[in-house]
Order: sequence, then C-alpha cells, then structure tokens
Amino acid sequence: MHAEDQTEFDYSLLGAKGPGRWGDLKEEWGACKSGSLQSPIDMSSFRVEVVEKSGEIKRSYTPSNAIVKNRGHDISVQWLNNSAGTIQINCTVYFLQQGHWHSPSEHTINGRRFDLELHMVHLSFDPNATYKIAVIAQLYKIGPPDAFLSKLIENVMPIADKLEERNIGVIDPEDIKMGGRKYYRYMGSLTVPPCTEGVIWTINKRMRTVSLDQVRALRIAVHDYAEVNARPLQPLNRRGVQFYCPNPENTPN
Repeated sequence: MHAEDQTEFDYSLLGAKGPGRWGDLKEEWGACKSGSLQSPIDMSSFRVEVVEKSGEIKRSYTPSNAIVKNRGHDISVQWLNNSAGTIQINCTVYFLQQGHWHSPSEHTINGRRFDLELHMVHLSFDPNATYKIAVIAQLYKIGPPDAFLSKLIENVMPIADKLEERNIGVIDPEDIKMGGRKYYRYMGSLTVPPCTEGVIWTINKRMRTVSLDQVRALRIAVHDYAEVNARPLQPLNRRGVQFYCPNPENTPN
C-alpha cells in the first residue's frame, strides 16, 4: 500500500530523495508529482462547508496482537491479520491496519501546524467499494503526556535507529483516545510514496495533548533529531472540505 522501507525517500526539502523528488524516484510513485488530489492540506475556515451532522464515526475496534515497527522515518503500530476491528464510512467497512505518527503535524488548521499527528490507516476489501483507503487523523499539541504513547515508547526504545519490529502483544485500538463529535473530511492521498489517491481523510477537530519528551522520543527513535517527518502542504485544487458538527451555529474556528 505504501513504502514500508522508508530509507528509499526522506523529507529533506533540498535532498535528492526529498518530497519534491518523490515522483521521480520510481515510476510507481508518479502520483507524488502529477496527482491532483494530494495530501496533506490546510483546513481553512473560509473554504470549508459546515455540515449539520454529528461527528460520531462508526467504530468497532477489538484488542488484537500487534507489532511496533521502526520504518526509518516513523514509528508504526501494526495490527495482525485484520483482527483489530473496523470503521464504517458511507456504508463501506474499513479494517484497521496500522497507526503511525508524524512530527510536526502534516495537516494544518487555518495555517496552524501542530506538534504531532497520528494516522490510523484502514483498508476496505469490498470489491465494489469506490474508495479502498480511509485514514483517521488525530492532532496533538504540547501538554500533559499521552497515556498510550507512554506505554508504547517503552517498546520503541529497543529498536531506536534500527529498521526492526518488535512484538508488543495484544493492543486495544480504543486505548488510543481520539477525537470527539466534530471533524473535517476531504478526499486526498497517502502522504508517503506511492502517494496513492482516493483516500478518505477524517481529521478530528478535538485536540489531544502530548508531552515534549514524547515527541522527542519518537524523533530520536528514527534519528530525526532536527529533521521533520511531515510532507509539505499540497494544493487544494478546488477540492471540497467539509466540517461535520452537530450544531450548525458552531464554526470550525
């Protein structure tokens, strides 16, 4: 689905393997250069359509065996055998695959970039589904530590600076506290090669907190002491961005 060996590319804006060159590195990564629905984007208040609808996403997660993996530019938690449960969007069921973190955030709200962003990646195996990938994103700002990351980092440190994985036993996806009843939604792409388009993005409006030490630990584990692992913003290209909230008088400001 996306590049597991992330030594094949990097995030250096001036480097030979940086975001501006991803589309030239491999033929199958061409969408990174020529795609018209690329992610991430900025969710600006003036361009979003407010939808009077609750932001409750139909989630049905299940505790399942998982591994933590150092992929070179990020740390991911990967659940095994499609057994960690599902979400449902527009009558399509998507199975949870993995979650990984970017620092700083890739998406922005009204131009503001946050300290950390989690992507929970889901796949549909329905041959009739129009869109095969759905990602739920959670944004974080510096504050009290995140309880899930406090436990995870204990398993990350042994594989710091190593392209390795580690079995971490049964992990309940519900332990990753996410969102509320308000969210942004738009059509985009994966934010790493091959930059596949047709991804349904759901970005929670409700912010969570993470400690500075936790952000640093995730960076140190992939040797990004100063380097970011966030793709630059991509053109909106007349795409619609919707803001779902139960009260139409509430704006996304």
